[in-house]
Amino acid sequence: MVAMADLRTACEKLGLKNPRTILQSGNLVVEGAGAPTEMEARLERAAPKHLGLELEFFVRSPREWDAIIKGNPFPKQAKADPGHTLLLCLKDKVAPAAVKALQARIPGRESVEAWGREAYVVYPDGVGESKLTTALIDRTLGTRCTGRNWNTVLKLAALAKEP
Repeated sequence: MVAMADLRTACEKLGLKNPRTILQSGNLVVEGAGAPTEMEARLERAAPKHLGLELEFFVRSPREWDAIIKGNPFPKQAKADPGHTLLLCLKDKVAPAAVKALQARIPGRESVEAWGREAYVVYPDGVGESKLTTALIDRTLGTRCTGRNWNTVLKLAALAKEP
């Protein structure tokens, strides 16, 4: 666990502006120069020094947040049940063959679509009891991921647009 105040302070030490967090969620919005993947690497290199931990960061730009929301292949589910509709931010771009392999391995009623560095998952019976875990997703897609429910996605996108 990282205290959000410590995370904001670490970002300020890196010269990132206006660091904002959402509760104790690990979600952070900052202003800084560079491509999202460059920002991820910069934050990951700095985390051991400033936070005493090795951490992974999944960075998206405000433009990417807009595209993520517009590109959601499950808009009806997101509106009706945003707590069971998840965005998975992926560390690397995913191959179409890996997505098909994941879809073939779905053990329940879940639905998955993915492209680029994003995957969308609907967990109609809830995430907690699902056998479609992040470990299975990571292994099958060949990259790491972190998930946020649709409510959080909308909050992060709105926060990223704030000055």
